[in-house]
Amino acid sequence: MSDESAVRENLSYERFGTAVRQLAQRIADDGYEPDIVLSIARGGVFVAGGLAYALDCKNIHLVNVEFYTGVGTTMEMPVMLAPVPNAIDFSDKKVLIADDVADTGKTLKLVRDFCLDTVAEVRSAVIYEKSHSLVKCEYVWKRTEDWINFPWSVEPPVVRRSGQVLDA
Repeated sequence: MSDESAVRENLSYERFGTAVRQLAQRIADDGYEPDIVLSIARGGVFVAGGLAYALDCKNIHLVNVEFYTGVGTTMEMPVMLAPVPNAIDFSDKKVLIADDVADTGKTLKLVRDFCLDTVAEVRSAVIYEKSHSLVKCEYVWKRTEDWINFPWSVEPPVVRRSGQVLDA
């Protein structure tokens, strides 16, 4: 399916806020109280921050993973980018991995496998999960097969306007 013909789900910031709160409620209702929320950057940063506040977890870590190169195009395998967290920091902790979407699941699998040998327990939470994901997350706000337009990634990067002074 080409970029132009792909069915897309448009997530607004307002709907994202609702999604994160509902996802956090599912986690709380399940009785899971993470010691650490581990964010998969970049999209997972927004999810992790919202979940950490909602679940009153003050310990947030971040792992940078590169995988997507465009809409529906990826590298062969995801790669953790420096600085890679020290797994010893997760020893005997309950870790909640947070990301925006479980698409192929390869990124989540990489991060989950990184944690498995040192943590007490690891679970995953995502806003969206696709049926073909290698990792079936414990907590999912919505299942979809569509490409998702996230509010933080639909606009091009901001560039400096030459000659203009921007008011603060």
